Amino acid sequence: MTETTPARRGGRQLPAAEELRIWRDFIETTAALSSRLESRLQGDSSLSTGDYAVLLALSEAPDRAMRSSALAAHIGWERSRLSHHLGRMERRGLIRRQECATVPRGAEVQLTAAGAEAFGNATFPHLRAIRELFVDALTPEQIVAAGEIAAALRARLDAPDAG
Repeated sequence: MTETTPARRGGRQLPAAEELRIWRDFIETTAALSSRLESRLQGDSSLSTGDYAVLLALSEAPDRAMRSSALAAHIGWERSRLSHHLGRMERRGLIRRQECATVPRGAEVQLTAAGAEAFGNATFPHLRAIRELFVDALTPEQIVAAGEIAAALRARLDAPDAG
């Protein structure tokens, strides 16, 4: 077996050395990019990327409100994680939680005026950081390829049999 020949274990093919090198580079680069964007967002606006994800979802929602379970699903978080995060955001006045009028025991999360202002103030610097750290580093063809790669990975992850 050569360095680039995939190994077989239990009937399944394992990644080849070059595939593992690319995987590791992909993961490490993604983590570094996320860290740098988080740092820039925090420095520019005092918002975390979690805060920004919640505020973005609420700003796009009808009446700037969502049920907490729908919000958790929308941003891909566990409900307990979202609940703790919303508590911190509520104490800062960015969101308000209230009982849902249409669903017993349901909670609705509402974007406050302060939350909308914080989101608005953070958006331009955050988009500028995305441009500088991601878009400007790639050619137009690489941007298209990155979109195709992201779509393929998302499709695999969203497949019913994805483990």
